[in-house]
Amino acid sequence: MILKKHKASITGVHGYVPDYILTNKELETLVDTSDEWIVTRTGIKERRILKGDMKGTSILGVECVKGLLEKTNTDPKEIDLIICATVTPDMLFPSTSNLIADKIGATNSYGFDISAACSGFIYALATGSQFIEAGTHNKVIVIGADKMSSIIDYEERKNCVLFGDGGGAVLLEPSEDETGIQDYLLKSDGSGGDMLCLKAGGSLRPASTETIKNKEHYIYQEGSSVFKFAVTNMADISEEIMNKNKLKSDDISYLVPHQANKRIIDATAKRMGVGPEKVLLNIEKYGNTTAGTIPLCLWDFENKFKKGDNLILAAFGGGFTWGSLYLKWSYNN
Repeated sequence: MILKKHKASITGVHGYVPDYILTNKELETLVDTSDEWIVTRTGIKERRILKGDMKGTSILGVECVKGLLEKTNTDPKEIDLIICATVTPDMLFPSTSNLIADKIGATNSYGFDISAACSGFIYALATGSQFIEAGTHNKVIVIGADKMSSIIDYEERKNCVLFGDGGGAVLLEPSEDETGIQDYLLKSDGSGGDMLCLKAGGSLRPASTETIKNKEHYIYQEGSSVFKFAVTNMADISEEIMNKNKLKSDDISYLVPHQANKRIIDATAKRMGVGPEKVLLNIEKYGNTTAGTIPLCLWDFENKFKKGDNLILAAFGGGFTWGSLYLKWSYNN
C-alpha cells in the first residue's frame, strides 16, 4: 500500500520580543552615531533587549511556544519534535530546544538546535517539514530565536546598531490539501565564514584571557563584503525558487525576507519583480534578531495572510548561509 504523502503546513505562529526598547536615541549616548545615520543605512529605529541575569534564548523560545500552544489549542504532550534555530544558545549543551521542551512540559517530544545564523529559521523549517512529509511526526514546532545582545559589543558602532533580541515559533502539521511548504533551496559557502563570525568560544579558540581582552566573543563582521554577498545571493536564490516553480511576480502574495538591512531587502524585491506593497518589513522596530526575524514577520503580519497565499521566505547569514522557501499559507485568520 502506498501511503499518501502530506505536505507540511504551518497551522499557527506566535512571536515574542522583550519589553525593553533600545532606541537609536539611547544608542547615541553609547557610541558615536545618530538616528539619521542608522535609519538611512539600515532602516532600524529601535530594537528589543532581554534584560536580567540568567535569562538566555530559551526564555524567548518558551514565551513563543506558550503563545503558540494557546492559540492552536495544542497540548504540549502532543508535540513530537522541537527544532530551535539559534546562534545564541543558552549553553553549548544541552540544546536550547531541550530546555524549552522541559519548561513547557513537552514531555513526549525530543529536540535539537540548528545553527545557520540568519538563515537558521529557513533551514529549520525545511528540516522540520521532512518529518511531517515522511509521515513519522504529526506535530513539529520550529523556533527561530536569538539573544543577540549577549554577543554584541556596545562600544563598537558598526554592529551594535543592527541587532536585537526576539523570536518566533510555528507549528507544523500534515496538510489536508495542497497548501503548505511547496519547495525550498538551501545554500552555504564556508569560504566566507571569517567575514561574519564569532571568533572565539569554540574548540578552535577556547575562552582565554587573551580572547576576552581582544573582544573575540563578540560578533565580528566585515560589513561591506557581507553586504555585497547578501545582496547578490539573497536576490539570486529568491529569483531561482520562483523560476523553479514557474512563479511570476503576480503569483507572489508576499515576500517575507530576513530583516538585516532594508537595502538588501529592496534589492531582493526588485529582482523578484514585486512591489513594496508585497514586502513585509518590521526591521524598524526589532532590528536584526538573526534566526528570529522571519518568524517575527509571520507573526506580525499573520492577519494579512489568506489561505492559499503564495509566500516566499528568503534569508542570508553568516557561514555564509542563505536560502529561500516557497509555501502556500494554510489558514484564514
